[in-house]
Amino acid sequence: MLNDGSEAPHGTIQPPAHGHTAPPGRVGPNAITRVGEALDALYGRATTHAVFADAGLTGYLDAWPHEMVDEREVAALNRALHAALPGDSFRQVTRDAGRRTGDYLLAHRIPKPVQAVLRPAPAWLAGRVLLKAIERHAWTFAGSGTFAATAGPPVTVTIVNCPLCHDIRADTPVCDTYTATFERLFRELVSPRAQATETACQATGAPACRFEIRW
Repeated sequence: MLNDGSEAPHGTIQPPAHGHTAPPGRVGPNAITRVGEALDALYGRATTHAVFADAGLTGYLDAWPHEMVDEREVAALNRALHAALPGDSFRQVTRDAGRRTGDYLLAHRIPKPVQAVLRPAPAWLAGRVLLKAIERHAWTFAGSGTFAATAGPPVTVTIVNCPLCHDIRADTPVCDTYTATFERLFRELVSPRAQATETACQATGAPACRFEIRW
């Protein structure tokens, strides 16, 4: 979400020699770093290593990325995590990763003077300003996906071709990392009652991932 990276490091997933000519999208390193931190905290390094190995991303275990990463790496990590941890365990990790992402953005990416203005502002106004900021920086988390948002209420965010759920098939939405990030930011800067929900997900067959934030 809000700009959290710049250039991409050499990744462990290489583009095919033939096929698509369009370059892959890139997303901020939070999509990998915070998942790793959440896995370490909740399940320990052995589980983290197993999940990252399944995703082909063990190179990041020596040093978390600090620059933009290939969105295919993010997709591979979320697939591996979804396969390794069923149901509530998967959501526990991804929601923790989302909260950690929100905390990082609040600490490092959203200027403190802006935060000081938003907190006392009317919720409807603060929500619109925050949503505009998210929209301006959507390229840092939507990758090659198509982002759209409306101020509401409720605030709605849609992402077509969301990098979190590529090639995942599930009965329930799986993009909890984004859900928890939205919720953390809106609770801190708009209303402590803010709640974010993913109401549709491409992993379940929907045409787009759709998030709603209410307070």
